[in-house]
Amino acid sequence: MAKLRISAISYLNTAPLMWDFEHGSAGSAFEISYTLPSQCAAQLREGTADLGIIPAAAYAEIPGLLILPDIAIASRREVRSILLVSKVPLEKIQTVALDTSSLTSVALTKVLFAKWWGEGKQFSPAQPVLEQMLAGHDAGLLIGDPALKVDRTQYFAYDLAEEWISLTGKPFVFAFWAVRREALEKSSVPASKLAAIFQKSRDHGLLPENVRWLAREWGFKLGLPESSVSEYLTHNIHYRLDAPCLEGLQLFLRYANECGALPAAPPLYFTNTEPADSLVAGRER
Repeated sequence: MAKLRISAISYLNTAPLMWDFEHGSAGSAFEISYTLPSQCAAQLREGTADLGIIPAAAYAEIPGLLILPDIAIASRREVRSILLVSKVPLEKIQTVALDTSSLTSVALTKVLFAKWWGEGKQFSPAQPVLEQMLAGHDAGLLIGDPALKVDRTQYFAYDLAEEWISLTGKPFVFAFWAVRREALEKSSVPASKLAAIFQKSRDHGLLPENVRWLAREWGFKLGLPESSVSEYLTHNIHYRLDAPCLEGLQLFLRYANECGALPAAPPLYFTNTEPADSLVAGRER
């Protein structure tokens, strides 16, 4: 039977999720490649990858996906790596350059303006180079590692996760693992075991000694203090797709559809076949 082809993201926030694949034996059952969030989605859509850490927005655009339960890149507070960086205060923004490596954060930006900050803004795709973005626009959306390196004292900077949480009271889910249903049916890894492999990798990546290792490696790579990297991985990012996160995800997908940022999303289906609505209801019982 075929090995599943994994499309992963080469950002700091995915490093704990990939721990067993890069430092253990989990990778032997898969073919792994690294790319940008938007390209993960494109590869699943095209069928050149079978499983990916996809932007949440992509779930509304790619049919036939199953979500691996209990794993996410989410936030319950400021996230630091999703920023709207502006030359002017929020109420004066008219033009926004949008990071082409993003899908979810682009849709979130449009939702925030449509629902709360004011409609009628001009959005343009742009490469994630802040100086170029701001040369022709009032503000620029940056995600991932480039956002972590922004000197926020030099600009008006708005953390989009923090803004969403303040306005809705819900966590925000940026990405999660999803697999193409037809690929899973042909895979050498049983569906019953697939989620456990990825959940264990996440758990191992978040062990204190491994977070310290990642903080050293990524601190050097990004030019950030190790303490800042450690804080980001353990406090700013929430790695579980739990019931509150599912509520936030469903609300985002609904709002994004209402304001025209995304098509209507299908129900959330999981590899364990448990529908999202029952998980949320279980929290309320």
